[in-house]
Formats: sequence, C-alpha cells, structure tokens
Amino acid sequence: MEPSTITLIVLAVVAFLFVTELIPLAVTAMSAPIALGICGVLTPSQVFSGLSNSTVVLFAGMFVVGAAMLESGLAQTIGNWVVKKVGTRELPLMAAMMGVTITMSSMCSNTGTVACLMPVIIGICAAAKIPVSPLLMALAVAANTGGTITMVGTPPNIIAAGAMETAGIPAFGFFEFAYIGIPLSIMSVIYMVFVGVRLTPRHMADLGTIDQTQGMSGSKRARIVCFFILVYVIFGLCIGIPGLTSEMVAISAALACVLLGCLTEREAYNGIDWVTIFLFAGMLPLADALDKTGAGRMIAVNVVGLMGDNPSPMLFMVVLFCLSGGLTQVMSNTAAAALLCPIGISIAQEMGCSPYPVLMSIAIAASCAFTTPVATPPNTLVMGPGGFRFKDYIIVGTPLLILSLILCTIIIPMVWPFYPAPTV
Repeated sequence: MEPSTITLIVLAVVAFLFVTELIPLAVTAMSAPIALGICGVLTPSQVFSGLSNSTVVLFAGMFVVGAAMLESGLAQTIGNWVVKKVGTRELPLMAAMMGVTITMSSMCSNTGTVACLMPVIIGICAAAKIPVSPLLMALAVAANTGGTITMVGTPPNIIAAGAMETAGIPAFGFFEFAYIGIPLSIMSVIYMVFVGVRLTPRHMADLGTIDQTQGMSGSKRARIVCFFILVYVIFGLCIGIPGLTSEMVAISAALACVLLGCLTEREAYNGIDWVTIFLFAGMLPLADALDKTGAGRMIAVNVVGLMGDNPSPMLFMVVLFCLSGGLTQVMSNTAAAALLCPIGISIAQEMGCSPYPVLMSIAIAASCAFTTPVATPPNTLVMGPGGFRFKDYIIVGTPLLILSLILCTIIIPMVWPFYPAPTV
C-alpha cells in the first residue's frame, strides 16, 4: 500500500476517534505517529519529533508562566483592576478582549498573543465571576482572524506573497490583506458576541488548588516578580529580543518563575497541561506525513479535478478556499498554503484569470482554523483551561468557517477582480 494511502487511512481513523472521543484525545494523537511508524511511513526519529517541536516547547514554558500568574495572584489582581474599569458584563468584556487580541495578533505571533493574554483572561473571569470558556474560545478566534490583517500576521500570508514572487507576479502589499482581514475580524467579533457565546460551554475559571485569600494577601513580592516576568514575556514574544527565539523566552521565563519563588517546582509541573502537549505533539508528525507523502496534494488534485474542464473563476476560488480551509484543520496552515498556492497560480494562469483573488482566498482560508483543537496553536492552548472537548470546536467553528467563506466570496472579487481592467 502506498504511504499516501496509509496516511489518509490513519487520518480518517484519527478524525473518527477525535469526534467520538471513544479513547482520550492525547492517546489518539500519540497513536497516530506510532501507527505511521509501524507501517513504515515515518522513521523512528520522526515518530516522536513532535515532542521536540519549538511550539510544543513554547506551550510548556507558557503553561508554567500562566500557572505562576495564577498561583501568585497576579492574574486575579489584573482581573480585579479590569473589572473595576470595564464592569462585569460578559459580552462587553468579550468584545473588548477580542479587539485587543486582534490588534496584537495582526503584528505579532498569534500563539504568543494567546499565551500572554490567556492567564489575564482567566483572572478577569474569576474576578467578574463569569464563565471563562466563552472568552477563551473568543480569544483563539480573535488571534486567528487578527493574523489575516497584515502580511506578517500569519505564515500563510507570507507564503502567498512568496509564491507570487517566485512565479514572477507582483506580490501583495504589507497591509493589502487588511481589505479582507479587517472585515473578517469584525465579523468574528460579532459572531462570537451574538452566536458563538451561546454555542460554547460555560465552565468557570479554575484557579488551581491555592487558597485565594492567602494567595491575594501573602504574596505581594511574588506578584511583583511575576509582573516583571510577564512584561519580559510580552516583550519577547510580541516584539522580539535579539538572540532569543520565542521558545527560549518562554522557557527562561518559566525557569525564572521557579527560581524567584513565584511557584514551586511541583506547582510548575502541575501547571503544564500535558493533554495539550501530547495532543499537539502527536498530530505534528501526522500533518508532516500528509505533506511529505503527497497525501495532501492527492486530496487537492482530486478535488480540483472535480470542477471539470472549464470551471468559472468564482467556483475555482470557492473550491480552493474549501480545500485550504479543510486542510488547515488537520495540518499546518503554512503547509496547506504552501501546497495550494502553486496549484492556484498554475490553474489561474491556464484559465486566463488573475491569480490574486485565488491566492488571497487560499491564504485567508488557511487562517480560518476554527473547527479542531489541533488546527492552530491558539486553539490548542485554550483547550485545557477552557475545558473544551473536540466537538466544541466543531460546533462553534463550523458556522464561523461558513460565514468566512461567504464573506470572502463577496469581498475578495470586489477588491481583486478575476479580470481586472487594463491599466492605461
């Protein structure tokens, strides 16, 4: 049996087990690369390569920093301050938080944005005595849509621009993505405030096993130290520190939390959400197999082939949006964009239409990673603290994905016509 076929079979089984949750999610995720290793699709070193992935390391470090913010009472202190300024109403808090997240993720790493804001939001929800899960789901959604506003907001945008340069086509401008990215972000806020909040589970914030009264009054020094560590993390993840990668910033901050007494070593271990770690680490080799065995390309070619010999440009754009949006739920959005952008350029040139609307739809769809917890790191990060199950992402994310398709179908051809008028 061909490696690509084996990979697709494993993917189908994993998807079924994820949706039904017949066995724990982390067990399903880690079983996938092992199965691919037994079948010879992955080498022994590739089977567990996800555990050394830089994003997984970033997760571990930020979980410790988040635990330190909770254990020291800093998250609760920030939460109390925000609640005094903004109030305790859930929907205004959600809208304001999404606005901040969209702004940050448009210029910064969406993973770093979520990692920095998540403990703060947990503290806000605890202070306001409102469920934390709707705001955490909104946080992930805002981080994903906010990244579509600029070229550097998310990797698929860079991939699309790079594919255009490689093909000798003038690339999108830095802020050109904002024509669709801003409407998409606004739509995501409206959706979460009026619809998504009703579809999301309503779990209260889990501040751990600490005594909150003691944590808020015996730990002033710890809160001060933790605050400066948080500033360091925000600066390192959102702006960057020369010589330090994001994961180095996260791990050094985690070490500082323990060494400076913000939390104990045992509390640091307990603060790491191991289900999230193994879920993400297990899915990375499977996503890599989809890319390298050609299974992803097989899906793309077969779906594109269903359009017939002379498809309309609009149909072509919609099909590639669906392909990109579908693939990004189970594999890296970077890989999905890298796979589909050359296909989009080639077919657009054969059809004689502009490649701009096609490539924009591929890039935006690759960031519409709403329907699974493994579609993008922000989704994975909020899974444990939000108490989400796999199906929660499907319930909340599927309508949003459909709305994104409709919005893109309306706006993209208006901004980037399939047959632009010739310039004089």
